[in-house]
Amino acid sequence: MTAYHRPTTLQNALAIRAGADVAVLAGGTDIFPARTARAAWGDPTHKDVLDLSAIPGLRDIEETAAGWRIGCLATWSTLMRAKLPPIFDGLKAAAREVGGMQVQNRGTLVGNLVTASPAGDGIPNLLALDAAVEVASPHGLRVLPVAAFLTGYRATALAADELVTALHVPRLENAQGGFRKLGARHYLVISIAMAAGVIATDAAGRVTEARIALGACSAVAQRLPGLEAALRGVERAKAAQLVQPHHLAGLSPIDDIRATAAYRRDAALVLLRDLLEARG
Repeated sequence: MTAYHRPTTLQNALAIRAGADVAVLAGGTDIFPARTARAAWGDPTHKDVLDLSAIPGLRDIEETAAGWRIGCLATWSTLMRAKLPPIFDGLKAAAREVGGMQVQNRGTLVGNLVTASPAGDGIPNLLALDAAVEVASPHGLRVLPVAAFLTGYRATALAADELVTALHVPRLENAQGGFRKLGARHYLVISIAMAAGVIATDAAGRVTEARIALGACSAVAQRLPGLEAALRGVERAKAAQLVQPHHLAGLSPIDDIRATAAYRRDAALVLLRDLLEARG
């Protein structure tokens, strides 16, 4: 029989996590479909469940001295309702395209990250936001960049006794975020390719900082350092003109049921140009 744990403190949750191989439940929008799919293929086994929903203080999005802290139980709907500066515009745009309203009300940003799907809509945006992941264990806290947290296809740096407790987003003045997604249709679809960006400009309208990431074009979503470097110092109005195929050299798209690798590369170029042309 499956055990169902619903602790009311983080300390108890960490003790359970350290003592057993459990499925960690936040929103449940990934766990329950995966369980159903396994059962449909004749695998009725499933792990004990560790439900985090009764632990206080994990649902909030808070402004801090350094930026913002997003608790691990904060949902996409919570993000959309939050009063946040334009740097979050890309992440909010992704939130509006993550499933339907029911998924947005239940699904969490951290759950999307921990699932580590190449097509996770939040991940390119978190990379562009230069976000960091707060991880707790019985031994204390550690914080690591999103790029270091994601170690491969559906793989993370999370140890067997650890839980992600929050995301941290640093400040960047005069910056705006943006997001573009291509799917077989506009809503309720897995991405073929995604582009996310955060662009900061000076009083003269020149780019002072550029963070650009692509998703669904490699095993792990990636920043584009070559393009970012090329954008610095350029007039914001001319940014889209700089995007070239060689900026995608580090990507490794695949052929699958949704698109070919060649199509993904072409689509990524179009999405990048559209992202930069549209100014967020």
